[in-house]
Amino acid sequence: MTLPPTLITIGLLCLSNVFMTFAWYGHLKDLNSKPWIVAALVSWGIAFFEYLLQVPANRIGYTVMNLGQLKILQEVITLSLFVPFAFFYMKEPLKLDYLWAGLCILGAVYFIFRSEF
Repeated sequence: MTLPPTLITIGLLCLSNVFMTFAWYGHLKDLNSKPWIVAALVSWGIAFFEYLLQVPANRIGYTVMNLGQLKILQEVITLSLFVPFAFFYMKEPLKLDYLWAGLCILGAVYFIFRSEF
């Protein structure tokens, strides 16, 4: 039994986003006392694994979605994973701004996918 391309795309994009989030923001907590070049090199190393997942995710997703749909899907996944990362890992407070941003992205989902509904 094979999974539909949309589910494979979502799964791979979720995994790639975990790596991306740590590559982009993890150094702010873990490497803040190191020179920026160290943080950049560590981030590039993490981003390598993100790209190993993101590139096939987009290639698979592009067989069933258009480019705009792929981008909005990526943004939904990014925000969905970023909020727990910010709260649990970075110890940032939860703010209503995340809810408002989520509602804006929900609007983007509606407009980009409305021809599918």
